[in-house]
Amino acid sequence: MPRLLANLALLVAVIAILAVALPGPLYRFGVADLSVAFRLMKYGAIAGILGGILALVALISAGAAHRSDAAIRAAVGLVFAGIAWGIPYAMLRKAQSLPVIHDISTDVVNPPQFQPDILALRAAAHAANSTVYAGASIATLQRKAYPDIRPMTFDLPPAKVFDAALRTTTALGWKPVSDDPRTGLIEASDTTFWFGFTDDVVIRVEPSGRGSRLDIRSESRVGESDLGKNAQRIRAFRAALDERLGVPAGG
Repeated sequence: MPRLLANLALLVAVIAILAVALPGPLYRFGVADLSVAFRLMKYGAIAGILGGILALVALISAGAAHRSDAAIRAAVGLVFAGIAWGIPYAMLRKAQSLPVIHDISTDVVNPPQFQPDILALRAAAHAANSTVYAGASIATLQRKAYPDIRPMTFDLPPAKVFDAALRTTTALGWKPVSDDPRTGLIEASDTTFWFGFTDDVVIRVEPSGRGSRLDIRSESRVGESDLGKNAQRIRAFRAALDERLGVPAGG
């Protein structure tokens, strides 16, 4: 009985972890749409709870029967079940702790505007989210959730900041779309690892006093909430740009 319970718990836990891990690649390669992928993750989390209960019972039973082989399988099942439940739970908690927004800009009054090249890519991909900035309501949510996302100022000429910004996008692995030193605009796209979500970025560099000001906007093509990914991307860009220029950005 302990061995049977342990095998069943391990099987359920493996199914659960596959149900949580596979939705990303299935969506990324067009096998399943987003609603199906998220539903599969939900079922995986439920299966993880079931597998965890079975594994715990099997572990107790194996211990009472002094069956070390069954205990090991039950313990592995318990770990797998915990992972299968823990990943969706962590995502849910993160979503609940962040505002439901997917468009982040350092300038919420006059955000950088996406140019025709990016707009064409979004149209071809049938992007669900509009590039029209939602205005004051979104700006208020952003300021509260990400107070550190602010314009970046440098005591350096715009040309130098523009060049450094362009090199930084490449170093971060973003896919270049367009760049124009005359307008100070840079566009790129970045794709997430697991689900393959593509987010678009526009950077604006302009003179400011004796130096330069850089604003960056990052927006998801799909999804009402970005789980903080766009703010994370802007923070990573700022840190990498500061390192490349050798001076921290003001603002």
